[in-house]
Amino acid sequence: MSYTAFLILILIVAIALVLIVMVQNPKGGGLSSSFGGGGASSLGGVQNTNNFLDRTTWTLAIAMFALILLSNFAIPRQGDNNVNLNNTLDGVQTTAPVENTAPVTNDTIN
Repeated sequence: MSYTAFLILILIVAIALVLIVMVQNPKGGGLSSSFGGGGASSLGGVQNTNNFLDRTTWTLAIAMFALILLSNFAIPRQGDNNVNLNNTLDGVQTTAPVENTAPVTNDTIN
Protein backbone atom coordinates (compact mmCIF):
# COMPACT_ATOMS: atom_id res chain seq x y z
CA MET A 1 0.00 0.00 0.00
CA SER A 2 1.27 3.45 -0.78
CA TYR A 3 1.68 6.21 1.74
CA THR A 4 -1.07 8.27 0.08
CA ALA A 5 -3.54 5.42 0.53
CA PHE A 6 -2.66 5.23 4.22
CA LEU A 7 -3.20 8.98 4.58
CA ILE A 8 -6.61 8.77 2.92
CA LEU A 9 -7.64 5.87 5.17
CA ILE A 10 -6.43 7.70 8.27
CA LEU A 11 -8.43 10.79 7.29
CA ILE A 12 -11.58 8.73 6.68
CA VAL A 13 -11.23 6.96 10.04
CA ALA A 14 -10.54 10.28 11.80
CA ILE A 15 -13.65 11.92 10.35
CA ALA A 16 -15.77 8.88 11.21
CA LEU A 17 -14.36 8.88 14.75
CA VAL A 18 -15.22 12.55 15.22
CA LEU A 19 -18.76 11.98 13.95
CA ILE A 20 -19.31 8.93 16.19
CA VAL A 21 -18.04 10.79 19.25
CA MET A 22 -20.28 13.76 18.49
CA VAL A 23 -23.36 11.51 18.20
CA GLN A 24 -22.83 9.88 21.61
CA ASN A 25 -24.77 11.00 24.65
CA PRO A 26 -22.69 12.64 27.36
CA LYS A 27 -22.10 10.31 30.31
CA GLY A 28 -21.77 13.01 32.96
CA GLY A 29 -23.93 15.88 34.04
CA GLY A 30 -22.12 18.55 32.07
CA LEU A 31 -23.54 21.75 30.63
CA SER A 32 -26.37 20.01 28.78
CA SER A 33 -27.99 18.71 31.96
CA SER A 34 -27.71 22.04 33.76
CA PHE A 35 -29.62 23.81 30.96
CA GLY A 36 -32.43 21.26 30.72
CA GLY A 37 -30.92 18.94 28.12
CA GLY A 38 -30.85 15.95 30.45
CA GLY A 39 -34.28 14.67 29.40
CA ALA A 40 -33.29 14.36 25.74
CA SER A 41 -31.25 11.21 26.39
CA SER A 42 -34.39 9.10 26.82
CA LEU A 43 -35.78 10.03 23.39
CA GLY A 44 -33.79 7.35 21.51
CA GLY A 45 -35.71 4.42 22.89
CA VAL A 46 -33.10 1.86 21.82
CA GLN A 47 -30.93 0.57 24.64
CA ASN A 48 -28.28 -1.06 22.44
CA THR A 49 -27.46 2.17 20.60
CA ASN A 50 -25.04 3.27 23.32
CA ASN A 51 -23.26 -0.10 23.24
CA PHE A 52 -22.96 0.07 19.46
CA LEU A 53 -21.56 3.60 19.58
CA ASP A 54 -19.08 2.66 22.32
CA ARG A 55 -17.84 -0.37 20.39
CA THR A 56 -17.63 1.62 17.18
CA THR A 57 -15.61 4.33 18.93
CA TRP A 58 -13.12 1.80 20.29
CA THR A 59 -12.90 -0.02 16.96
CA LEU A 60 -12.22 3.19 15.04
CA ALA A 61 -9.64 4.32 17.62
CA ILE A 62 -7.78 1.00 17.40
CA ALA A 63 -7.99 1.09 13.60
CA MET A 64 -6.53 4.60 13.53
CA PHE A 65 -3.70 3.58 15.86
CA ALA A 66 -2.90 0.57 13.67
CA LEU A 67 -3.05 2.61 10.45
CA ILE A 68 -0.70 5.23 11.87
CA LEU A 69 1.79 2.57 12.92
CA LEU A 70 1.58 0.75 9.58
CA SER A 71 1.91 3.96 7.58
CA ASN A 72 5.41 4.33 8.99
CA PHE A 73 6.55 1.45 6.78
CA ALA A 74 5.09 3.09 3.66
CA ILE A 75 6.84 6.47 4.07
CA PRO A 76 9.01 7.11 1.02
CA ARG A 77 12.64 7.29 2.12
CA GLN A 78 15.36 9.17 0.27
CA GLY A 79 18.57 7.43 -0.66
CA ASP A 80 19.38 3.88 -1.52
CA ASN A 81 18.53 1.29 1.12
CA ASN A 82 20.87 -1.28 -0.43
CA VAL A 83 24.14 0.30 0.64
CA ASN A 84 27.14 -1.97 0.33
CA LEU A 85 28.93 -1.54 3.65
CA ASN A 86 32.18 -2.96 2.27
CA ASN A 87 32.64 0.08 0.02
CA THR A 88 31.73 2.81 2.50
CA LEU A 89 35.33 3.43 3.60
CA ASP A 90 36.85 3.59 0.13
CA GLY A 91 39.20 6.55 -0.20
CA VAL A 92 39.61 7.04 3.56
CA GLN A 93 43.24 7.23 4.62
CA THR A 94 44.13 4.90 7.47
CA THR A 95 46.66 5.87 10.11
CA ALA A 96 48.50 3.89 12.74
CA PRO A 97 48.71 4.97 16.37
CA VAL A 98 51.92 6.74 17.44
CA GLU A 99 54.25 4.65 19.56
CA ASN A 100 55.06 5.92 23.02
CA THR A 101 58.84 6.48 23.10
CA ALA A 102 59.02 7.97 26.60
CA PRO A 103 60.90 5.82 29.11
CA VAL A 104 58.77 4.30 31.88
CA THR A 105 60.02 5.05 35.36
CA ASN A 106 58.59 4.73 38.83
CA ASP A 107 58.11 8.51 39.04
CA THR A 108 55.73 8.64 36.12
CA ILE A 109 53.60 5.74 37.41
CA ASN A 110 52.94 7.22 40.85
